[in-house]
Amino acid sequence: MPYVLGIDIGSTTTAATVARRRGASWARPETVALDTGTATVPSVLHLGDDGTLVVGESGTDDGSRTARGFLHRVGDDVPLLLAGEACPPHLLTAVLATWVVERVLAREGEPADAVVLSHPAGWGRHRRELLRNSLWELGMSHVTLLPRTVTVAESHAARGFAGSTAAVYALGGESFEAALVRRDAHGRYETLGLPQGLDWIGGADFDEALAEHVQTALARELAAAGRRGTYATLRALRPECERAKRELTVGTETDVLLNLPAGPTRVPVNRAQFEEMIRPAVQATVDLLLRTVLSAGLRVADLDAVLLTGGSTRIPLVAELLTAAFPVPVEVEPDPQLTAATGAALAACQVVSPRPRPSEPART
Repeated sequence: MPYVLGIDIGSTTTAATVARRRGASWARPETVALDTGTATVPSVLHLGDDGTLVVGESGTDDGSRTARGFLHRVGDDVPLLLAGEACPPHLLTAVLATWVVERVLAREGEPADAVVLSHPAGWGRHRRELLRNSLWELGMSHVTLLPRTVTVAESHAARGFAGSTAAVYALGGESFEAALVRRDAHGRYETLGLPQGLDWIGGADFDEALAEHVQTALARELAAAGRRGTYATLRALRPECERAKRELTVGTETDVLLNLPAGPTRVPVNRAQFEEMIRPAVQATVDLLLRTVLSAGLRVADLDAVLLTGGSTRIPLVAELLTAAFPVPVEVEPDPQLTAATGAALAACQVVSPRPRPSEPART
């Protein structure tokens, strides 16, 4: 069955969706399970002993053969070193995108009619060309690149957002990006103004804040565990804090569970505590989004909505602070981690079957 593919490579995770042709139209994009039982895979590449790059973590690697965080290094002159071998970030990004295309091809049994890959809105021509050339070298010349702001807006539009101008709040695993989009005369979205970002705020930083809280609470127990016991505990702490963070997006309290040499230990934490830990960072993202709007010569009242994307936008504090600063609808999809990939697939539908969107309803 004919299909198109949308890919979103984030700083920490990668997602993909496909939309299938149903007669003369396209069905709503559906998630591709890139890994067993999960909708996303880590944006991580491991250099195997045979010199091939494999997607995902390796439990036996000391870190010298693993690449992560390469998306936001695209455009850097200094390559990453994997087992002493220089690997340009744009090539690593292209390798991951190619892996997704080939994995979906193996599942579907035929190539996609179109592939759209989203990228950070702040990328200029140089970064786009680096990635495009690497994709071409890997046989992926048919891939279309689109700013993440555009793919996010496309996804929200398919769910009923009919506005013309919106702010896009993208809170990723290791970074934050603020940008604006506006519909053009053909009904398609384009980036407006200059996107801005923060490289020091993301979901991983929220995990770290929770981890520091737990370490403080268990300072005496960790000291008694000794170096070896403490090392094993701290290795398990980060993923456990990530799990606790996710639970606090839907519940009001949870426990961080750790196995110390003296036995299993739990540290209770509630949503109010967690939100106070991360409030300054979240407020910084809201402030940057506001500055992005003003720097484009717009007022908050000129916006039709704030569109959210990224897994950490599930945290209730995010919507709370955005609503306080922006008196417009703050819209988040059921799984914001998939928003950009979904919009990329919707944009791919337009590549195959161009059609103008309905005009915006007149305001009253």
